Amino acid sequence: MTDIRYLAPKTLDEAVGAYAAAAGAARILAGGTDLLVQMRNGVAKPGTIIDIKKIAEMTAIEDLGGGAFRIGAAVSGAVLGEHKAFGKAWPGVLEAINLIGSKQVQGRASPGGNLCNSSPAGDSVPAMVAAGAVVTVQGPNGRRDMPVEAVPAGPGRTNLAPGEIVVSFTLPARPKGASDAYLRMIPRTEMDIAVVGLGVSLTMEGGVVKAARVGLGAVAPTVLLVEDAAKALIGSRLEDAAVEAAAAACRAACKPINDKRGTIAYRTKVAGVLLKRVVAIAAARAGGN
Repeated sequence: MTDIRYLAPKTLDEAVGAYAAAAGAARILAGGTDLLVQMRNGVAKPGTIIDIKKIAEMTAIEDLGGGAFRIGAAVSGAVLGEHKAFGKAWPGVLEAINLIGSKQVQGRASPGGNLCNSSPAGDSVPAMVAAGAVVTVQGPNGRRDMPVEAVPAGPGRTNLAPGEIVVSFTLPARPKGASDAYLRMIPRTEMDIAVVGLGVSLTMEGGVVKAARVGLGAVAPTVLLVEDAAKALIGSRLEDAAVEAAAAACRAACKPINDKRGTIAYRTKVAGVLLKRVVAIAAARAGGN
């Protein structure tokens, strides 16, 4: 049996130094809900495990005012779910994060781990993309920011540079009339992997869409920011033609695979259906604000 070194640094500098020194042989432990399963299945065989939960910045929830938040990469879904101000500002992001596994899993699973696992079907990622969230990462060359949609490079791969660790997510301020929503299609009633996942963030003013973002998951090698869908919605009063144009843009963006959980045709059709449903929910929430 190969020995595994376990480290629990208390500062980011320590964590980055250890991660870089391992030269690709280390894995980051946030919640461990993916990593531990992969280790048990023999998919991941790290020489070093770096536990980031003892780093204060990684587990902090910072209210920046006006609906803006900074969320540590290792904050669990359960902890985030107890933050009432966050749930009010970003209900779609919260419902996406709280779809990751069972209640027990949500006590461990983190949005940072969900993003870095880089599954095209990760639930929190389309909602974060729709929210316009920005990720702060830190590595041997310092800190930098990147949009969430720029992080995944493909199934199980990211665009992070060697030694870089995701530190936090920053979600922007929410103007009056703004809200979001997330839905996924799964074969079972709960605790399944999304066949399609879709998040929408809208800003409404006088019944007109002033700003929109659409994040689409499980239909391509990476989660997608569907800009053409947002363009179809902006300036509209969500008339049937505008919503159908946005649904068509989502269908056109799909590059799915056939597997036992869904065919290409099915996933593509469901992407359009979910767009219509999620837009309606987000618009109703925005009107309530």
